[in-house]
Amino acid sequence: MKIENIISQCTCCRIGFHDDEEVYIVPLNFGYEAKDGTYIFYFHGAKEGRKIELIKKNPIVGFEMDTNYTLNEADLACGYSARFQSIIGNGVVSIVTEINEKKLGLSLLMEHNTKKQNWHFDEKMINAVTVFKLVVKKMSCKEHE
Repeated sequence: MKIENIISQCTCCRIGFHDDEEVYIVPLNFGYEAKDGTYIFYFHGAKEGRKIELIKKNPIVGFEMDTNYTLNEADLACGYSARFQSIIGNGVVSIVTEINEKKLGLSLLMEHNTKKQNWHFDEKMINAVTVFKLVVKKMSCKEHE
């Protein structure tokens, strides 16, 4: 599946939060799973801050990720183009509070970023971070050669 292939190659997911009169975009490392046909992205971060406040205030977000960018050169300025693959979408973000789902989210994050499995997280590690997830409602991909 094209979307799965592109996501697996991406290393950063940018989430756009709505903050009253502006959009606040945060680049994040991520892990993910497809569950019953729905993609769920997991992230981790500090226990306090603007991002956490925005999750509580308005959980509807947009997101973007991209990979494989290459500039296609030409003799004329308008002949230049770029090769890339990208994903855009929207969904609902929430803070994960259940311990087993926190472990799952952190394990998926580590697996996606290191390609290694079977990570162990002790209680101190789990309690030191906030784990949050983005349940995708709508997503599309684009590939430009």
